[in-house]
Amino acid sequence: MKDTWFFVDSGHCTPAFNMALDEALLSWHSAGKIPPVLRFYGWEPAGISIGFFQKVDGQIDLAGAERYGVELVRRQTGGKAVLHDYELTYSVIVSENHPDMPQTIKEAYLVLSKGLLEGYKELGINAGFAIPRNERLKKGSAVCFEEPSWYELVIDGKKAAGSAQTRKGGVILQHGSIPLEIDKIKLFDLFLYPDKEVKERARKAFDKRAVAINDVLPAPISFDHAKAAFKKGFERGLDIELQPYELPTLLVEEALELEKKYKSEDWNYLRERKEVPHS
Repeated sequence: MKDTWFFVDSGHCTPAFNMALDEALLSWHSAGKIPPVLRFYGWEPAGISIGFFQKVDGQIDLAGAERYGVELVRRQTGGKAVLHDYELTYSVIVSENHPDMPQTIKEAYLVLSKGLLEGYKELGINAGFAIPRNERLKKGSAVCFEEPSWYELVIDGKKAAGSAQTRKGGVILQHGSIPLEIDKIKLFDLFLYPDKEVKERARKAFDKRAVAINDVLPAPISFDHAKAAFKKGFERGLDIELQPYELPTLLVEEALELEKKYKSEDWNYLRERKEVPHS
């Protein structure tokens, strides 16, 4: 018999609420109130999420973000900044002790990323897993989509989806970005560079490093089309059955309370972190 997970389709929410709801679901699963969860969501308005330890000063162009109406939020997970705009975002919440979850972070990435791989197959896209040959991810640009990490999805060698993971209260939270389209002008206007020439070189190089779904399909697909494909992909890739879950009032109220943290400058601009997430 297949394992049954809850499926949460929360639609388009604000950046702060998106991060808050992930944390609330993690808390409920940790307390044994709900089984593992797959959640799909979008961003309204567009957001830029920064890694748990990432600096804002000197890396993020806050004036540029304000011009575009892009809201900044700090994630629970590590890694670099991600622009969440025209994309499908997923989160997986599952116990570290789940029988199908490896103990190591890298191997857990592989298991969970099988759902992404099958989602791309459902769309007729030949994607594969990244196996980095170097450590360039650890330095250089503040932009997440500059380089793929272990077992992230690539298409023809270009990064197609980015993920990050943390573990808290005995529970794995992995969430990630599946871009349908990438606005490269907006993306690079959200980061600071030494000068215009460096910025332009980075923008041109980006075309060789990252790709979105609608770049490789003969006709563009919608958010709902992508959602349906990746839902099937996760069911097949993780060999699970997804049961639609309507969020209880108490859980929503908990998320709304947590949202205050994700809106606060204390959280979004704090320099020192005591917890160590895994990106």
